[in-house]
Amino acid sequence: MAIQCYEQFMAIANSIAGYSQTGLTLWDEKDQFFKDLVVGPDGQSRHIDVFSWVGLIPLFAVEVIDQRLLTNVPRFHAALVGHYQGKFDGHRVTHCPIQSNVREEHLLSLLGPARLKAVLQRVLDERQFLSPFGVRSVSRVHAEQCDLGTLPGIGQALIEYVPGESNSGLFGGNSNWRGPIWMPTNYVLIQAIEKFHRYYGDTFLVPAPCCEGGQVTLKEAAKLISERLVNIFRRMPDGRLPAFPVGSPFQSDPYWQELLLFHEYFHGDTGQGLGAMHQTGWTGLVANLVERRYRVDIPAFWRQQQEAQAARQPEPAEQV
Repeated sequence: MAIQCYEQFMAIANSIAGYSQTGLTLWDEKDQFFKDLVVGPDGQSRHIDVFSWVGLIPLFAVEVIDQRLLTNVPRFHAALVGHYQGKFDGHRVTHCPIQSNVREEHLLSLLGPARLKAVLQRVLDERQFLSPFGVRSVSRVHAEQCDLGTLPGIGQALIEYVPGESNSGLFGGNSNWRGPIWMPTNYVLIQAIEKFHRYYGDTFLVPAPCCEGGQVTLKEAAKLISERLVNIFRRMPDGRLPAFPVGSPFQSDPYWQELLLFHEYFHGDTGQGLGAMHQTGWTGLVANLVERRYRVDIPAFWRQQQEAQAARQPEPAEQV
């Protein structure tokens, strides 16, 4: 089963890289980003110049394999050797699965080091994907760059950066091509970056425009995104909770202000919760980010809360 899944992974990588029968690649060399591709009735093709999750999701296909595991699965190891230098049908389509790090771990990934840095540079740019509250589903550059030109078989096309509720009836009024923050995709992106960090370690740095043009480790990049997601449920200096609108009882009402709703998605600029309000199945993932970040502080916090609550309780009246 593992060999079959791996062969399918390589076949998909081959198609993405453009070495399938069509010869079409999703990677735009000019912008160093994965993009959708449209092919017209006459066979003409062109990348759709939209910077969206389409270009980030290929990062999800990553896994680190320990050498000890490969020792126990010789047939799977032989399959990796068969794709030395990440080659499939004679073309290089992935990171080399035989190359190992100092711990003799192997990396399965669609992106090599150069492409990984190029994509993450856009992710960590506040003018593009990075919001104060996570990673937007569409880059903020499309607030200005709307005109996609004439696309084969489609005609004149536009893209809008709409960070909140959709202004279109497409896909039931819930098109992903607009800009909100979605917790599940952000969470999987963090996991992927952490896996890359496990393989490359702290010596591998990526450009981070959000850090005054500096560089960060992959671990720091994952932590940065995680902290911004937690910001959705963290009170701002003015006491306001970004997840709720001003005037909401969840902002200041003593009976409601400690309660949270797990919205379907969040505004790409303000962090306000939108859509359905009961998406604990995926927005509840933020609890794991909080637990991993503050696991040492959480017990002390709850002790303080219990002590404060006990102090507020009136003392029992003396019996005469």
